[in-house]
Amino acid sequence: MSEQAQQAGWAAFDAGKHADARSLYEDSRHAAVESRDAALAGNALAFLAYQRVDADHTAGIETAIQACRIAGPDAAPGVRALLHERLAWTYAISGNASETERALNVAETALNEGNGNPQPDWAAWVDRNELQVMTGRCWTELRRPLRAVPVLEDVLAQYDDTHARDKSLYLSWLADSYLAAGEVEQAAAVTGRALELSAGVASVRPRARLAPILRQLSGHHEVPAVAEVLERAKL
Repeated sequence: MSEQAQQAGWAAFDAGKHADARSLYEDSRHAAVESRDAALAGNALAFLAYQRVDADHTAGIETAIQACRIAGPDAAPGVRALLHERLAWTYAISGNASETERALNVAETALNEGNGNPQPDWAAWVDRNELQVMTGRCWTELRRPLRAVPVLEDVLAQYDDTHARDKSLYLSWLADSYLAAGEVEQAAAVTGRALELSAGVASVRPRARLAPILRQLSGHHEVPAVAEVLERAKL
């Protein structure tokens, strides 16, 4: 019940139905507590934290800290990595670089060391590529493009285009970092690639992420590469 509610909550969040997502995450947390599944309860809180920072840049930090505490140090490596990378995200959104880096280091240590505990199915997808994506996203939010760009370039080169939703979404952070570094033409190229991949994707998040980037690019409309991608965005 708890796991299914989390999956439904994530689908609602991805579709932009935030009230539904919040309700489902709360249902998931209650179900996990009732079944005494600390890791799943922690993950429900991590989902809530991830959602809350969209509305308030500091709102999710305490919830994310609580998620890590509830799951505990004996949780499976993928669970600890997932919860700490989401804690890192809340710190990055709030602008706290030192705590972001600390949480990312804890997540990396969890993946590297392991503890022999079996990995739940719902955390089986958490690997070094996922952590690298989150690392690049965090450094982008912290306006540290020299740290974000190499990480994102490397990991996204390994993503097949068949993963269109994920790749288009993550490319938006790469484009954002190129803009922060003043590399307007490269930002335009990456944005154009993200637009291509996002066409036909059910998730609203890639286009929502690209909208402010396109607005920033519009200030450089005299650059041919920018003019081209702005025209394509209208289609």
